[in-house]
Amino acid sequence: MGTAVRNLRSLILAGEYYRQAVSEAIGLGTTETQALSYLAVNGESGQSLLARDLGLTSSASTSLVDRLERQGVAERVRHPHDRRRLIVRLTDRGRAVVEESYAWLASTLEQVEPDELEQVSASLAFLAEDLKTRTAARQAAGWRGLTHALPA
Repeated sequence: MGTAVRNLRSLILAGEYYRQAVSEAIGLGTTETQALSYLAVNGESGQSLLARDLGLTSSASTSLVDRLERQGVAERVRHPHDRRRLIVRLTDRGRAVVEESYAWLASTLEQVEPDELEQVSASLAFLAEDLKTRTAARQAAGWRGLTHALPA
């Protein structure tokens, strides 16, 4: 188990390094690239759902989407069935950025033997979903006493 946990931590760190490299390469912040990844995985999204899933306040998500629009990678559009709501979606430039990052990730997965790729993919999906669930705010609440500095 210890080796598996270390390997999972290594994968998470590698993902963080990847996010930093992509951010630098395209001139966006890591939160902006996280939002692009979110939209690439989930498709267009309401701004409040985007905020919730990225762990942002409403005002922080407004600023985030403003920055994405200024960079030309995402845009707000009216919801097709509820004109009071806005949806955030990738622009052509945003899709091009996502496609380039797809190539980076695909080149890593090409190292996996073709007959093992389906199992690796299923394992990654399972681990990602479970980790996402476990790190939700309600689950992480038990860590609060452990993560703050001790009194002097």
